[in-house]
Amino acid sequence: MSDAPNPSSQVKYKRVLLKISGEALMGDQGYGLHPPTVARIAAEVKTVHDLGVEICMVIGGGNIFRGLQGSAQGMERTTADYMGMLATVMNALAMQAALEALHIHTRVISAIPMDQVCEPYIRRRAVRHLEKKRVCIFAAGTGNPFFTTDTAGALRAVEMSCEAIFKGTKVDGIYDKDPKKFDDAKRYDTITYDEALIKNLKVMDASALALARDNDLPIIVFSLDEPGGFVGILRGEGRSTLVHG
Repeated sequence: MSDAPNPSSQVKYKRVLLKISGEALMGDQGYGLHPPTVARIAAEVKTVHDLGVEICMVIGGGNIFRGLQGSAQGMERTTADYMGMLATVMNALAMQAALEALHIHTRVISAIPMDQVCEPYIRRRAVRHLEKKRVCIFAAGTGNPFFTTDTAGALRAVEMSCEAIFKGTKVDGIYDKDPKKFDDAKRYDTITYDEALIKNLKVMDASALALARDNDLPIIVFSLDEPGGFVGILRGEGRSTLVHG
C-alpha cells in the first residue's frame, strides 16, 4: 500500500457548488465572453477537481443579458427573464468547452429542456454525474422567471446535498459597503444569514439566503480574481467571508 497522502483529505468539503456571475467571464471587456478568463476559471476548477472534490456550478448571464435591465427598459419581465436564462446556457457551454479542453468530463444541465445542446435537469441523474466525478454546470436558472441565478445556485446546492456554496466575486469577502469606492469599508470574517438579510449586504438575494439558512448550508464568499483562490479557500487558506447560522 502507498503511504502517499490522499488529496481529498486536504480539503474540508467533499461536494460543493461554485456560483459565479456572468460578469466574471467578461475579463476586462464591458460585455460578452473573454475566452482567456473562462480558461483561467476552468483551470481553477480543475485544481479543485484534481483533489477529488465533487463540483457543480451555476453561472449567471449578466455578461450577455440581464432580465431586470431588459424589463426596466420596457420589455415584459417574463420574456426578459427567459432571455437571461438562455444567456446562462451560453455561458455554461463556454465553461464546459474550457473544462473539457483540460480533460475534465463535464455536463451542462438545463432547467429548460434543449436536448440538442445539453441535458434536461433530472436530479438523480445529476447526482450520479457528480458521483462519477463529472463537473455539473446547472444552466437556465430554476427554469422560472422572477428567480435569480443566486436562488438557482442555492436550490441546486440543496438538491445535490452540497456541503457548501462557494460564491466567487471580485472582492475577498463581504463588506458593509463597496470596498472599491470606500476606503473605510469594513470586511466581515463571518456573518449570520439573518445579519446578511437585515443589513441588506447583497451577498446573494433574499430568497437564496433564506433557502441556505433553512437548510443550514454555509456560503463562502471569496475572490475569484485571486489566482489559486478557489483551491486555497477549500484548504482553509486565504481571505473569505463565511455566512452561517
